[in-house]
Amino acid sequence: MSADVRPIAASELPEWLRALHAGFLRPEHGTAADLAQLTESYDFARTQGGFDADTGRCVATFRSFPQELTVPGGGFVRSSAVTNVAVLSTHRRQGLLTRMMAAELAAAHARGDVVSTLIAAEYPIYGRYGYGPATSVSEWEIDVPRTGLDPRRPVTGDGGRIDLVDEAEVREVGPALHERLRAATPGAVNRDARWWRLATGAQELSHRPYTAAFHAVYRTAEGEVAGLVRYAADDTWTDGKVPLNTVRVQQLLATTPEAERALWHFLCSIDWVAKVRTGFRAPDDLVARLLPDARAARLVTSADWLWVRLLDVVRALRARTYAVPGVLVLEVTDASGPAGGRYRLDAGAGDCVRTREPADLRLDAGTLGALYLGDESAVRLAALGGITQERPGALALADAVFRTARRPWCPDVF
Repeated sequence: MSADVRPIAASELPEWLRALHAGFLRPEHGTAADLAQLTESYDFARTQGGFDADTGRCVATFRSFPQELTVPGGGFVRSSAVTNVAVLSTHRRQGLLTRMMAAELAAAHARGDVVSTLIAAEYPIYGRYGYGPATSVSEWEIDVPRTGLDPRRPVTGDGGRIDLVDEAEVREVGPALHERLRAATPGAVNRDARWWRLATGAQELSHRPYTAAFHAVYRTAEGEVAGLVRYAADDTWTDGKVPLNTVRVQQLLATTPEAERALWHFLCSIDWVAKVRTGFRAPDDLVARLLPDARAARLVTSADWLWVRLLDVVRALRARTYAVPGVLVLEVTDASGPAGGRYRLDAGAGDCVRTREPADLRLDAGTLGALYLGDESAVRLAALGGITQERPGALALADAVFRTARRPWCPDVF
């Protein structure tokens, strides 16, 4: 079998969507309303399809869109976010993904994008294209009766207040809150108006039907919105009419520790609730340690999340800040893209240039992607065979330079 890989035309979107849904094991093909929405929102120059040469049918899908990624220090870099990647099982192992990825990386570099990002459905695939797992997520289940929280104690202790709100108010206050959060959170990405419409039911896709939920905001004593939570609850009772309900957090955003602590206390103080599932949080989230009995929060999920692939190493390394000064010469190999070369990073000056100086560390593009946002340890990656140290002390310096005080976190899936 052979296939043609190319950007699709708008008229080919229904066939492309059928292949996408089949690849993700969704039997539905979408509705006319879906088609109208996606035709308006997709950039067809960045929407690739693989078409069987004999039948003309779409058998592979791939799409990217512009994104901003927050890096340590609060700067933003231009990213090409990759999504909707699928190859039908009938056409695997024919190089379709490799061809689509090569076209995407070349186009992204030509556009001037600094990095490329994705969330990997399968771990082994994307490392060979220069991506590295740069953030992770954790989820806890809180056994509410064990927390030690006093339900008589006020949820807020700094003059703030928590109010239940509706979806319209979320659309009003949520975007500005998220903008403040992402400016302070390495690994966070921007959200457009369509994201908020889909998240609050003002717009729907057939495979993403909106389900009503509760929303609460935290306001400071001055009236500023500093936190927002969206959650749902089940309706579980024992035969003896004892409530054993579970609250599932779908989103919790907070721009201050006070707001974050207050929202978790609020969730653990809701009547009839026996357990709280936190949803995917940063691995060093406050939730587990803020409880009087920290063992009431049981870790149930720990997984990689946002993967990063550097396209322009000089601009990427200049865009972020570093915890300590120091100079490192990095030899980067990149078999499938533009990141290869030798670079001199001066962390104190926040500068990076290409150089011919001897390398201190040798690593590939995926390993550099894993280091980029500050979550990974250079020493650990070297122990795993991902980094070769050429100058004594360079690994320890890289750990000190790249690591961040708080771990990066991407609250979104795309």
